[in-house]
Amino acid sequence: MQSKIVITNQHFKMLSVQGLGLHHSGNYLFQNVNFTVKKEDKIGLVGKNGAGKSTLLKMLSGEINFYEGNVVPDGNITIGFLKQDLDFEKGRTVWNETLQAFEQINSWKNELEQVNEQLATRTDYESEAYHDLIHRMTDLNDLLHHHDAYNLEGDVEKVLLGLGFRADDFHKITDEFSGGWRMRIELAKLLLQKNDLMLLDEPTNHLDMESIIWLENFLKDYSGAIVLVSHDKQFMTAVCNRTFDINNKKIDDYKANYTKYLELSKERKEKLMQAQKNQEAEIKHTEDLINKFRAKASKASFAQSLIKKLDKVERIEVESDDVSKFNIRFVQSVVPGKVIFEAENLGKSYGKKQVFDKVDFFVERGEKIALLGQNGQGKTTLAKILAGEIKDYTGTWNLGHNVNIGYFAQNQEEVLSPNKTVLEEAEDSANEETRPRVRDLLGSFLFSGEDVQKKTKVLSGGERNRLALCKLLLRPFNVLIMDEPTNHLDIQSKEIIKLALNKFQGTLIVISHDREFLQGLANKIFEFRDGQMKEFLGNVDEYLEYRQKESIREISIEKAKLDDKNKVEVKTEVETEVKKDEVSAPKFVSKEQKNIENKIKKLEEKIADYEKEIATLESIFSKTNPSEEELKKYASLQEELVTAMEDWDSLAAQL
Repeated sequence: MQSKIVITNQHFKMLSVQGLGLHHSGNYLFQNVNFTVKKEDKIGLVGKNGAGKSTLLKMLSGEINFYEGNVVPDGNITIGFLKQDLDFEKGRTVWNETLQAFEQINSWKNELEQVNEQLATRTDYESEAYHDLIHRMTDLNDLLHHHDAYNLEGDVEKVLLGLGFRADDFHKITDEFSGGWRMRIELAKLLLQKNDLMLLDEPTNHLDMESIIWLENFLKDYSGAIVLVSHDKQFMTAVCNRTFDINNKKIDDYKANYTKYLELSKERKEKLMQAQKNQEAEIKHTEDLINKFRAKASKASFAQSLIKKLDKVERIEVESDDVSKFNIRFVQSVVPGKVIFEAENLGKSYGKKQVFDKVDFFVERGEKIALLGQNGQGKTTLAKILAGEIKDYTGTWNLGHNVNIGYFAQNQEEVLSPNKTVLEEAEDSANEETRPRVRDLLGSFLFSGEDVQKKTKVLSGGERNRLALCKLLLRPFNVLIMDEPTNHLDIQSKEIIKLALNKFQGTLIVISHDREFLQGLANKIFEFRDGQMKEFLGNVDEYLEYRQKESIREISIEKAKLDDKNKVEVKTEVETEVKKDEVSAPKFVSKEQKNIENKIKKLEEKIADYEKEIATLESIFSKTNPSEEELKKYASLQEELVTAMEDWDSLAAQL
């Protein structure tokens, strides 16, 4: 008899981790770690680069299985893992690739079809095999209902639009999109699978701010459990209700979001530091007694017992997270002229694709400017033009007097020499004045001991970024152009960099999707959108508020595009039917029919007015920032239009 399939989400209690241990490079990365994951848990993993956050996700997913202890799932829970390696079949559209998320659901649908076919043709109603088929049909229907299998297209639209795709993108081939956008498709597939447990490693890395905010809201309402690694503090605070601090081969479990965790962690560390001081005082006292009695024959055995006691003491270790001790600073070279950059009608295209056009701006000395906007809108391209990396463009731009530019590229593997060591790479960037400080600076960026002899080709993404940032500090500049400087950096490293940039007296142009990093750092915003660049007057928080409103409007417009075709088809059918009725209508109509016809006529006028008003608002929205009142009015008109069309349908049916 076939066993009954369990609907996993309904029965998901927990995943249990018992005595987990893992050796890494001859040392323990984890040792005797124990915890459980419950259905309602949304867990954020924190810890320094190299602490083992991504490794833990791989162990929970089953990708790494050579460890001590056990990872025990409760029942048949489904686990989804956002992988960084993409494996797309060439030639698929964005829509069809996203539908691959429902491979399991499609398999169930096919099986249900076969089961129903058998039930319709077989006549052995009393047999065990027939009863098994009935049970299987029930299980499959339950599974399909649980996964909302008959409303998948609406879910696909919602997720793709939320992650920044436009309606026009749905039927484009995935090959046309960059790695960052293809990673969004992979994320969309994972979100649509509705796994019991979702494992996310830096899910915001390839997202712009508005998509990050959308993802926050999606994950907050997610019905399953989540374990995620992120270096975005605001994202962690918004999503997580539990925090795992990975340090010293163990996990400290805090039943709190990231902000609350910081408070609790601080209190805990203060207590630990006090305990460490007490322990050190006790150890010193014991060592003094050993030294005192060691030479005396009568006390030698007592001294030996004290030594054994001392050997058994488990030393208290406290990791420091104080960033103020890293006294690093970006030194300004000569003071430049008042105007740093000035551009007129600047444009850039790659083949037929126009990235941006007719861009005018000027940058004054001392400004700290954030370049914001969706991926692929031209932020990195502009940074490369200003840094002198791209020479072919349209329009003109001028460099100010005495301007010395330091450029931090997004892809560090392109600018680091693969066969040079960390130390050699840093020394090449140093001048006579900074050369004696090279090792100290490398130490501030967590390169110590043998780390400085590593070849750059074996460095992780975070290590490459830290080295590149260190190189910028070894030579004085008065302008810094930085493209995603916080990518792959842990929270502590980001705080160190932000502190140094706030102290920098020169001019800063920075591309970043990290809200917390930009808050209090940028005093001007250039937004890239739809091939244009415009200056936004306001701080990062004000920009985000504006962008959220805009995103709601834009998603609404994109949904309308998807609905328009269906609406037009439905309306045409209805109008055809009405015309037929008019032709065949009797000469004499009743008073009741006449009333209905009058009502229909009035509704048709109303519908026309609503559509006109909605079109006018959409035209205004495309040019100016909508107010709260305008957005409410727009939503209200949409609702009234739907109601009017339903009333029209109802009255038309009565004729």
